[in-house]
Amino acid sequence: MLRAGIYFAIVFTVGFALGIVRVLWLVPLVGERSAELLEMPLMLVAIFYAARFVTRRFPARRQADLVLSGGLALLILLVVEFSVVLGLRGLSISQYLQERDPIAGFVYFVMLIVFATMPWVVGRKYVAT
Repeated sequence: MLRAGIYFAIVFTVGFALGIVRVLWLVPLVGERSAELLEMPLMLVAIFYAARFVTRRFPARRQADLVLSGGLALLILLVVEFSVVLGLRGLSISQYLQERDPIAGFVYFVMLIVFATMPWVVGRKYVAT
């Protein structure tokens, strides 16, 4: 779906840019956990506005289409993260999960759920029921 692809692309691009800032500038100043947690509110804003943009620009006929868009965008994100990103970092999935900070990792997991559900949350009011 075009909606899911564009939603993923916007959020991934913002996350990639913020990740560069986090790794190069924030981590040396405040540490890994704090840097990741400081990034999360900015990602929440990006997720909200990206979902609002795609649901307005590409209206859904049914609420199920919005749920599908969020789920498909999440699937794309996980495939990219577990293949490309981990490949560039030279990590396996198990290494990646083992090295995650428990607090920042939990917040990241919650953000994945938010990412998957946001198209439905912000777009359902535009769907004729």
